[in-house]
Amino acid sequence: MSDDSQASPQPAAINYVAGFLLVGLAWGLTTPFIRRAAKDHNPPAHPLLARDDVKASWIKSKLYGAFFAVVDLLRNPRYAIPLLINLTGSVWFFLLIGQAELSLTVPIVNTLAFLFTVLGDWWIDRKVISRDTWIGMALSLCGIALCVQSKSS
Repeated sequence: MSDDSQASPQPAAINYVAGFLLVGLAWGLTTPFIRRAAKDHNPPAHPLLARDDVKASWIKSKLYGAFFAVVDLLRNPRYAIPLLINLTGSVWFFLLIGQAELSLTVPIVNTLAFLFTVLGDWWIDRKVISRDTWIGMALSLCGIALCVQSKSS
């Protein structure tokens, strides 16, 4: 028989840190790849969009156009693979919020996603990280440190 007064053991803090980093990486680092693939995407012409009945209907042309744009992007590995990794990060996030403190998990993961997005933009597009962005990144990390410190006290 199990004793209800005995709580299940908590995972080690390193498990949470690894989870936060994985979700931040999956969300943040993939964003520049997804944006670049979508920006560079030139959808092929689809015969259905050239039909007279589709051209005559604004609704049909927009719906079919959106459908084919999504299908074409998902067929593109430069878009689909980062999107799959990004969505996997969302699954990890929902697993994390079931175990970790919600008031810490959300800001930590979103801050890490922001940091990894900035680094990904620098890496992918060779964007210069401005002084103000560096300051914002440092302040974000300080804010997370304060939140973690106040929760552990």
